[in-house]
Amino acid sequence: MKIKTVLSISAILIIFWMVACNQKSNSQKSQTSVDSSVNKNLNTVFNNYWEGRAKLDPMRATFYGDNRYNDQLPNDQTKSYRDTLKAFYQSYLDAVKAYDRNQLTDENKISYDIFLYNMNMELKGLTLNTWMMPFSQTGGLPSFMAMLGSGTSAQPFKTVKDYDNWLNRIKGFTVWADSAMGNARQGMATGVVLPKILVKRIIPQTQSMVVTDPSKSLFYKPVTNFPKDFSDADKKRITNAYKQAIVDEIVPTYQKLTDFLKNEYLPKARTTSGLSSIPGGKEMYDYGVRYWTTTDQTPEQIYQTGLSEVKRINGLMDSVRNAIGFKGDLKALFQYMNTNKRFFPFKTSQQVLDTFEAIHKKIMPNVKKMYGHFPKTPFEIRQVEAFREKSIGVPEYFHGSPDGSRPGIFYVPIPDATKFTTPGMETVFLHEAIPGHHYQISLQQEDTSLPKFRRFGDYGAYTEGYALYCESLGKELGVYTDPFQYLGSLKWEMHRAVRLVLDVAIHTKGMSREDAIKYMMDHEPIDEHTATAEVERYMAMPGQALSYKVGQLKIIGLRNKYEKELGSKFILSNFHDELLSGGSMPLKILEARMDAWAAGQR
Repeated sequence: MKIKTVLSISAILIIFWMVACNQKSNSQKSQTSVDSSVNKNLNTVFNNYWEGRAKLDPMRATFYGDNRYNDQLPNDQTKSYRDTLKAFYQSYLDAVKAYDRNQLTDENKISYDIFLYNMNMELKGLTLNTWMMPFSQTGGLPSFMAMLGSGTSAQPFKTVKDYDNWLNRIKGFTVWADSAMGNARQGMATGVVLPKILVKRIIPQTQSMVVTDPSKSLFYKPVTNFPKDFSDADKKRITNAYKQAIVDEIVPTYQKLTDFLKNEYLPKARTTSGLSSIPGGKEMYDYGVRYWTTTDQTPEQIYQTGLSEVKRINGLMDSVRNAIGFKGDLKALFQYMNTNKRFFPFKTSQQVLDTFEAIHKKIMPNVKKMYGHFPKTPFEIRQVEAFREKSIGVPEYFHGSPDGSRPGIFYVPIPDATKFTTPGMETVFLHEAIPGHHYQISLQQEDTSLPKFRRFGDYGAYTEGYALYCESLGKELGVYTDPFQYLGSLKWEMHRAVRLVLDVAIHTKGMSREDAIKYMMDHEPIDEHTATAEVERYMAMPGQALSYKVGQLKIIGLRNKYEKELGSKFILSNFHDELLSGGSMPLKILEARMDAWAAGQR
């Protein structure tokens, strides 16, 4: 009896203790629960940021399909502009940090984390000396102006106002060029300059824009493609205005840039290949690595990963070589694949396009099993336009418009169908088209629930890492049944592994351009011309080439982890849907999001 009484009292005390704890817990929850007004206010901050960013960078806004500022071209080469950016980013960093993350919805917590990451990275980037090297052979305003002015890119030429917008935008180019040359001169004085070989690549690009007949200019092409509803008076006025702009603004500016590069800059350019040889170069490269990989991995860690991946993929290639009974070494095998007629079956461009469409149809039954959500944006396979076909080395994807009015396009360059080789076609389609870039970018753009900085955000390690991950799905999707197609896949994966080695070696280990080209040709089937262009790209865009493999390895690692942890509860389509549902984001934030998803699956 006493025992029962004691137990009853103990039980009562336990109940009182549990109630008290529960009340305390509920009190804590009420203090940190989701606050709808806080979330609404935070989304207003995100929207205001996006609006302000569009005004500060109207060129970027144009590429995002925001056409409100298509007539503007601010001079982003001035210190005052950089100071304005610094104040802008700092103000929004402070504004968002004022919010209590615990009061946010799960999705807004992700937005909060991404936004803080973005602001900190933007502010860090403004402390570097990169402004002294304002453009290269792979990017910068001189090439973007030509791209937009051709009428085949993001700048619209559908209305009279569109044509007038471009005329106004052109006016800012001369002022921009003068400031860019001034910045480059400061770089010349301090040793922050491009490699000589890259300068030699830029000179023909700017020189090609210098013409004596304005009707021969690339910038005249919109005039040759007037919409049918334009009046004769508008056509006459615009034609004269474009000729005048080409003569007075475009040609003199490109001539000035060409003369500067050739006569002033080239003699002062460096003979070294990597950033480590210039003042502040280590900081620039460390930033580039973090920016493009969105991780805290050191260059040395990435370099060692690259060496390991090269060895692993080389072993897989050898196993395929043995399986097909090829007697020579890998170099001989790839030479065979690059020359044997069986791999060059095409006679017309349409046959190439039809083969890609056949790949599309072949994989779709399995794609529908491996994904639960599909984009609404239409998809098309097209041959690259004739005027740019020779300058595009491999197929590429051009994303559709957010509203689906412009389809996502898988562009295939076919300058000579008889020289188009079959191995690797399946791999390229999975990466550039479906389920690669087309699915990921379209689903992200279509998600109107995301703040715009996420709808249109792009992080190389996620975007390119996911597309490279899609290449590894080939066998699950029903392709790579031909060993030579599988070798084509391994060839492309080896290319991304080699990048990890070379990018780091060039910028931190003093590897020369020539040694990098040799290493690439020794470890993958690639001709010298293509290898040279690749290596020079790494020299011009430090860290960018790291994003593909770093991202792919992270996504494969997450999938393997969840398959092991969840067992029968792991459903691949659910994994893929969650992977794509939040859009592109830094890998550290992606992993935290996916871990939370996996915990929910349990």
